[in-house]
Order: sequence, then C-alpha cells, then structure tokens
Amino acid sequence: MTTNPAFELVVHMHGTTVLRMCTALLGPGADAQDAWSETFLAALRAYPGLAKGANLEAWLITIARHKAIDILRANHPVPTGQLPETAALPKGLGQLELLESLGSLSELQRKVIGYHYLLGFPYADIPAYLGGSAASLRRAASDGIRALRKELIEAEEES
Repeated sequence: MTTNPAFELVVHMHGTTVLRMCTALLGPGADAQDAWSETFLAALRAYPGLAKGANLEAWLITIARHKAIDILRANHPVPTGQLPETAALPKGLGQLELLESLGSLSELQRKVIGYHYLLGFPYADIPAYLGGSAASLRRAASDGIRALRKELIEAEEES
C-alpha cells in the first residue's frame, strides 16, 4: 500500500519547484515568496485528506498557481499620475524584442516553453498540467523555439 511521505519531506522535495512556479507567475521578490508560503500552508491543511499515492508535484503546482492568481488579483493596478520607468531588459534581449516575439507564439507554445525551460519540468510531466501528450507538447515547444530563433536571426541580420 502506498502512503504519502511526511510533509516536511514534501516541502524539501518540491519547495524549489513551487518557488520557481510562483516566481514565474509573480516575478522574483516578496509576492513570490508569499505565494510559496501560502501554497504550503494550504497544502499542510489539506494534506491529511489527500489520496494516497497522489501526484504531489501536480497538486502543489495547482495550489501555487491559485495562490499566485489570488495575489495578482489583490495587487491589481491602481491608476497613477506618472508612468513608471520602463524595465531594462538583460543585455541582448532588447535586440530580440523578446516580449513581442513571445507574443507571436501560441498560448500552448508559451506555456510549454515556460514549464520546460523556465520551471525545468520534463516533457513527460507537463501533460499533467496542460493536457495532451508529451510528444505533442514537445512538438509545440520545438515549433515555438524555432519561431523564436528565426526572429532572432532576422533581428541580427537587420542590425
């Protein structure tokens, strides 16, 4: 019979992944750390009722996503008289116009690239969050990366 590990072990095993998810959704800083804390508090409360052998990582990522959304909703923009300074992109990303390039990808491509390249999930685990098959998601990521490379080459040729 399969049993769930001790909660301290769950935090140790999945804490980094949950923090990466929170940071990806909220950016680095206090909001991501708050979402991480809220995720594990909610998980601790619900852990005794969790089915034995459940996919803990998927369960924690789902909780983290909901906590991050809660924080995003609580921090909705407030109108100001002055525009904030523009954020400086890391060196090299300005030429690529990365944000515009990412906007040209499909939602699925952006999500798969984020899960795989930003959060470090293997393709075999991503269908638990997005549906589909590992092969189809790998293809979506490949097509997205190819499109980004094409835009990078075009940007380099223009400069």
